[in-house]
Amino acid sequence: MNIRSEISALVVDKEEHVPAFTNYLVEREFLDPIKLKLFRSDKPLDSNSLLKQLWRSTTLSSHEFANEVAAFFGFRRMTLLQLMEFRSLADRFAPRFLREASIFPFETRDGTISLAVGDPADAEALRAAEIVLGAPFEIVTASFEDIATVLGDKLDPDEAAGGGREPEVGTADESVDNLRDLASGAPVVRAVNDLIEKAVELRASDIHIEPFRDGLTVRMRVDGLLRTVAAPAHLRPQALVSRVKILAGLNIAERRLPQDGAARLQAARTDIDVRVATMPTQHGESAVIRLLPRDRGLLDIPRLGLAPNDEGKVRRLLDLPHGMIAVTGPTGSGKTTTLATMLSALNLPSRKILTIEDPVEYQIPGVNQSQVKPAIGLTFAAAMRAFVRQDPDVIMVGEVRDAETASIAVHAALTGHLVLTTLHTETSTAAVPRLIDLGVEAFLLKSTLRAVIAQRLVRLLCDPCKTQRRLTGADFDADPRLTALGFKIGETLFSPKGCERCGGVGYRGRVGVFEVLDVTGEVRELIGSNAASGALDAAAMRTGMTSMIDDAVGKSRSGMTSVAEALRVTTIR
Repeated sequence: MNIRSEISALVVDKEEHVPAFTNYLVEREFLDPIKLKLFRSDKPLDSNSLLKQLWRSTTLSSHEFANEVAAFFGFRRMTLLQLMEFRSLADRFAPRFLREASIFPFETRDGTISLAVGDPADAEALRAAEIVLGAPFEIVTASFEDIATVLGDKLDPDEAAGGGREPEVGTADESVDNLRDLASGAPVVRAVNDLIEKAVELRASDIHIEPFRDGLTVRMRVDGLLRTVAAPAHLRPQALVSRVKILAGLNIAERRLPQDGAARLQAARTDIDVRVATMPTQHGESAVIRLLPRDRGLLDIPRLGLAPNDEGKVRRLLDLPHGMIAVTGPTGSGKTTTLATMLSALNLPSRKILTIEDPVEYQIPGVNQSQVKPAIGLTFAAAMRAFVRQDPDVIMVGEVRDAETASIAVHAALTGHLVLTTLHTETSTAAVPRLIDLGVEAFLLKSTLRAVIAQRLVRLLCDPCKTQRRLTGADFDADPRLTALGFKIGETLFSPKGCERCGGVGYRGRVGVFEVLDVTGEVRELIGSNAASGALDAAAMRTGMTSMIDDAVGKSRSGMTSVAEALRVTTIR
C-alpha cells in the first residue's frame, strides 16, 4: 500500500481506529474504564492530541505504550538507538511542527525515506509530511519520549531555536523596550516553548538557564540529577531570560537583584504551573524554572515508599489530636510531597486545615492554603499568628526558618493544634538541637514535639534492564563499605544497566528513604540535657528507629535501587 492510500485509509477510519485502540487499552487493563468516558463524545475526534492524552492516562511507560501502538496499528516499532543511526531529514520541516506532531523523518542506509511517529492515526501530520517530502515513505512507530530525544539531538541548533538570528544588542546600554521586543520575538518565544516542552517530555523537575563566558548552558534536572541539553543557538542569554521573566510577571528592567515569580502555562498539551527564580551572575542573569504539573498524581501514604513499620508510625502520629511533627531533609528531598500526603490523609470534613507555604505546590481541595508574600508583610510568622485565630484543627507551616516562627509553631501545638512543618537538618535527631538553637525552650519541646521524619530521594532501578549477581569476596575487597552495610558473600546485588526506557542511565523514577524518630521515653528525656547527637541517635535506635541508610540498603536488597545510589544520598552512621 503506498503512502497516499495508507493515509486515506487512516482518514476514512479515523473515528474508528482511536476509539477501538482506547477499548483495546481498557480490555488489557492499561486504562481505567472510568476514564474511557473522557475520550468518547459526539464531537469530531482530535487524534493529533488524543493518543498522547491516552498515554498519560494509562499505567504504561512511554516505551510500553509505543509497543501497544505498534501491535494495534500494525506498524514496525523502532527504538531510540535505531533512530539515532539514520540520517535525519528534520531540516526539511519546521522544528515546532516536528515536536508538536511527535514525528521524526529519516533516511535509511538503503535510501528508503521513513517517518517515525508516536501517533500513527494523526492523518493531518502524515499529509503534511507527504507534501514536504514529496515522495512515498514508510511509517514506523516510536515512543513519544524517544522522538523528543532524537529531535533534540538531530535538529539544527538554528532551527531548534526557532529559526533566524536575533539582532545584536549591546549588553550594557540596551533599552528595556528593545529587550522586551527582543524577548517577544518569534525565535525567542519558540526557543523557550521548546525548552519547556522538552522538559515535560523528559519528566524534568527544573530547567536551569545559565550564561557563562563561552556561551549559554541549559541543564534539566531529571530524577534528581542535572542533565545538559542542547542550548538554543544564536540567541542572546539576556533575551531568553527576559522571555522567562515576562512569563512569570517579573521586572525585566531589574537585572541587579534576584527575583521570584510564577506562571501557569500549557506545554505539550499539559497544564503546568511553573516557579521562576532569577539570579544575577558574573556573565548575566541566570534563571531556574521549576515545573509543577497541575496533575501531581495521587497523594497516598503507601506511594511514599515508607517501610511497613515506619508507615504504621506515621499513621499513628496522624491520629494525634495535637503536637508538632517535623519533616527534615535538604532542598529537593521530597519534604513537600510528604507533607502534602499527610495533609491529604488528615483532610476530612470534620477538620479545618490551614497552610502557609512558599509556594503552594500541591493544591488540595478542602484545605485552606496560603502563600507567603514578604513584600506585603505576609511571612510565615505573620500567617501563624493569624492562623490561631481561625479555629483550625491542623496547621501546616512550610518551613521553620526563624525563632519567631518556631516559637509560634510550638505554642500552637501547646494550645491544641496538630502542627506539621519542615526543617533543614541532616538527620532526624539533629532537628532537636536545631529547634533549641532557634530559641525554643527545651521543656516546651519535650511537651510538643511528637516525631521527626528525615528523608531523601533515591532513584529507582529501571525494571526492564536492571541486572543482578551474587556477591563474591572480590566485591568486598573492592568496596569495604559492603561489610559495614551488612552484606554477605552470596547475597544478590542489583545494578543499573541502561535501556531505551530509561534513556541509557539505568534508573527511572524516585522513591523516598526515611527514618522516623518517635519522641518518646528515653529520647524525650535527653532533650535539653546537652546530650551529644550520637546519644540521641543511640537512644532512637534502641527504641526501634530504622535509620535512613538501613532503609536505603533494604530497598537495594529488594531490587528497588542500587547500593551505589543508596550511598549517594545517605551516609553510614
